[in-house]
Amino acid sequence: MSTRCILVSLIGAPNVGKSTLLNRLVGAKVSIVTPKVQTTRSRVVGIALRNTTQIIFFDTPGIFRPKKRMQRAMVEAAWASASQSDKIVLVIDSQKGLSEETYEVIKKLKKLKLPSIVILNKIDLIHPTESLALISSLNEEQLFTDIFIVSALTGEGVDKFLNKLEADGLLGPWLYPEDQVSDVPVAMFASEVTREKLFMQLHNELPYSSTIATEEWINQKDGSVRIEQTIYVERQSQKLIVVGKKGQRIKLIGKAARHELERILDRRVHLFLRVKVREDWSENPEHFNRMGLDFNV
Repeated sequence: MSTRCILVSLIGAPNVGKSTLLNRLVGAKVSIVTPKVQTTRSRVVGIALRNTTQIIFFDTPGIFRPKKRMQRAMVEAAWASASQSDKIVLVIDSQKGLSEETYEVIKKLKKLKLPSIVILNKIDLIHPTESLALISSLNEEQLFTDIFIVSALTGEGVDKFLNKLEADGLLGPWLYPEDQVSDVPVAMFASEVTREKLFMQLHNELPYSSTIATEEWINQKDGSVRIEQTIYVERQSQKLIVVGKKGQRIKLIGKAARHELERILDRRVHLFLRVKVREDWSENPEHFNRMGLDFNV
């Protein structure tokens, strides 16, 4: 049987559910998910297999008007991914509808002459008449080849979308082994899991002034793994927030991350977290390289 392969970029405004959708499409957790905007900082690869077609998804940072260097690099990473793909999929939060940020993305797609597929996500949260109105508005743009209504949370509509991508797959070899679901190095993914738990614990107290690096990964003789990670923040006051009173908050972050990693890795995890102040981390080329972002954008 002939094999097929297709590269698909998921793009859209921040917090429209791209990461939740990617995890649903792949059938495994490959991208972290939080209620915060700009959770995804760089391109994340997820790989799905439909019969003889390998579908390689790129989860990209949300597209918005950037102000800082890292934000510019994130937005550029999203557009670079789109330009390198066989299919571009614009994900829209059905509850928010055609927001100003989504219209900005549509305008640029038109300018670049990039026909796209639309996914109306979170369709389970709106009335059918609202979805019909959105579809009508999108058809007026004369840019989209297909429109799918989907709920990444429940899985509604996902199979129809995957069937479309399977049918559009291009004849050629698979780019990844059959059982691989992502190309993210396991140590980097472990850092992302801890960052997810950090965001969930801190809520609005420490929006984006932190990053996490896995400094050490040691496979133990008993089958467990010892992981040492450093949480970098920009100010001493932020360090105090992360650590919490008598170290309680960082213990909660570590416990949640350890449980998640044990579930994903299917092995016992010994996780050790430390917090360091590094004022320039968000302007450090090394951190940009680690995240796969272009420092010079």
